[in-house]
Amino acid sequence: MCKGLAALPHTCLERAKEIKTKLGTLLQKPDSAIDFIIPYPEKPEKPAKAVKPSPEEVLQWRDSLEKLLQNPYGLASFRSFLCSEFSEENVEFWVACEDYKKTKSPMKMEEKAKRIYEEFIQTEAPKEVNIDHFTKAVTMKNLVEPSPSSFDMAQKRIFALMEKDSLPRFVRSEFYQELIK
Repeated sequence: MCKGLAALPHTCLERAKEIKTKLGTLLQKPDSAIDFIIPYPEKPEKPAKAVKPSPEEVLQWRDSLEKLLQNPYGLASFRSFLCSEFSEENVEFWVACEDYKKTKSPMKMEEKAKRIYEEFIQTEAPKEVNIDHFTKAVTMKNLVEPSPSSFDMAQKRIFALMEKDSLPRFVRSEFYQELIK
């Protein structure tokens, strides 16, 4: 799911579609009404609070993907741009790896490693990132005993790909041009 500046409307829209689908099914099959309980999250998702950066700071992003990704507003803008191009899996993988590296508990680390692998690395994953076979093999080997560096090689490859491909497109986009005004 896209999580950027417009995350909340996407979430609400998806929830509305899910409810509509379940209600449609419920109306068609009244005997199985108990199977279609509409889920509501316990806590509503809150968009990240990010302060809009100065045009000078935004100008630095065109030369540094690292600065862009370190800035919450920059990250959200970049994500929104990639969502608009249906190519957000790379930045989502990068963010997941950053979160993974901060994990202290070995048990939690193992859970997160499995989730990242299944979501981004394995063949035919829902958000499979484009990494070479060697990088994929090294990453899989690293996951036998997960450590904070298990995804480092894959994360560096994806960072390089975003730096070479996604960042230049972002800098030419209306998303970025609006920020430097």
